[in-house]
Amino acid sequence: MFNNFYRKDARALRVYNALQNFAPLRHRGKNFCLISLLLVLLCSGLAIAQDEQTRWSQWETDADTLMNHQDFAGAAKLYTKIIDESKLKEKSNYKSLYKRAVSYYSAGDFDHALTDVNLFITEFPESPQPRLLRALINRQKNDEASQLIDLQKAIELGNTNPQLLFWRGTLLAAKGENESAKKDLLTVQKINDDAEVETMLGTVYRALEKTDSAFICLNKAIVLDVNYPASYIYAGSFCVEDENYNLALKYLNLALRIDSENISAIFYKGIALVELEKLEEGCRCLRKALDAGEDDAAEYLKEFCYDVFK
Repeated sequence: MFNNFYRKDARALRVYNALQNFAPLRHRGKNFCLISLLLVLLCSGLAIAQDEQTRWSQWETDADTLMNHQDFAGAAKLYTKIIDESKLKEKSNYKSLYKRAVSYYSAGDFDHALTDVNLFITEFPESPQPRLLRALINRQKNDEASQLIDLQKAIELGNTNPQLLFWRGTLLAAKGENESAKKDLLTVQKINDDAEVETMLGTVYRALEKTDSAFICLNKAIVLDVNYPASYIYAGSFCVEDENYNLALKYLNLALRIDSENISAIFYKGIALVELEKLEEGCRCLRKALDAGEDDAAEYLKEFCYDVFK
């Protein structure tokens, strides 16, 4: 009896041990299936991600082509599709945001361009190129203070293109910071001198009450480019301010040979003529300037030309 019980008990123990040995195999099987499922999902995810990247790359290529054909609105739509799908989750996605800002700017949509470039600069504050884009946008919006901030930052980040120094110099001059403006302009003069640089430098010297230096620059500008009218007009206007009316007429008549309808030249010529008591021709110039939108001509017309036109 005890032997039978022992045999039954031993059989049961063997079955139990076998089941115990089989249990890890069952768990390993479950783990293998789970791992296989995860691998399938991962590969599917990678495939989807690759499909997205391929699709976005194609859209970007197509958008770039549209930009080259000056279809800025069409390009912006494709960049927008990339932005909407990517949700700008990765740094690399911001390239489409920057390109969309350029497309908006090129289309004259400066508000949307500014919104995009502001977001880009928030993410990449040390990149000089978007600073320049924002400065260009703000130039279109006549925001000189914001232009100057971004130009200075771009130059600090290493972009020392002479055109940027010239641009900053003009903004500093407009702000009345003439010594700083002169420094920028003199730097540009050494690198790439031309009539525009010399003319701007002449106006800065005049603001600094260095009239001799101003005329040296303006006359040099004329030598560098006889067809650049601004140098003649500034020289003529300075002569009018100095009451040197005959010399003013020489400069202004040369300007009008280049551009016979230049309103500034006509206005200052009118002043010089009426001051020389050549009222008929002078008043005719002043009236033409007023009709073209030069409001300052009205005061001279009232003072000198009442009898001429009554």
